[in-house]
This record gives sequence, structure tokens and C-alpha cells, in this order.
Amino acid sequence: MDVTAFPAQELLKTYKAQQSVERGFRFLKSPDFLVSSFFLKKPERIEALLMVMTLCLLVYSALEYKIREKLRENGENFLNQLKKPTQKPTTRWVFFCFLGLHSLT
Repeated sequence: MDVTAFPAQELLKTYKAQQSVERGFRFLKSPDFLVSSFFLKKPERIEALLMVMTLCLLVYSALEYKIREKLRENGENFLNQLKKPTQKPTTRWVFFCFLGLHSLT
């Protein structure tokens, strides 16, 4: 492997970025996503379900990115599960915090 083509810092950054991808797939395998309740036989339907799941992950990740971006821009924080301020809340935690909230009037 050509060491000059892949600087150590870039390799480390790429390696650490894998965690984000793994977290996304963990979300798809979560019992909350209810994938285990589907029984599909036809390959076309399995492919369609995978496409819907991937789109859900895309929306989920985009929302998390936007929330974090706005918190960073405004210099604001969101309390995490330990009641400590963070600028990197997960979408799942944000949704959990809004559970039971039905109207913003």
C-alpha cells in the first residue's frame, strides 16, 4: 500500500466514520423498527422493503444532521439522558423527549 496516498490522519478519520454507518444499521435492526413482523417471500417485495428501510434511514440521518447543525449554529444544547447538555443528540432521543406532546399551540 502506498503510504503517501493514504495519510495516517485520513485513514483514522475514515476508520472512525464507520461507526456512523454501523449505528445506522443498528437502527434498522432495532425491535422498534418492527422488521421482524414482516414475512415476505417474493424477491421484489424484499427489495421494496429494503428500499423503504433505506429511505427511512436516510430521513432519520438527515433529521439528526439538521438538529445537530442548528444546535451548533445557535450555540444551544439539548439535554441528554443523563441531563447533561449536548450538541449531538440522537434522533431517537429527541423523539423520545417529544413523546406525549400532541400540540404546539
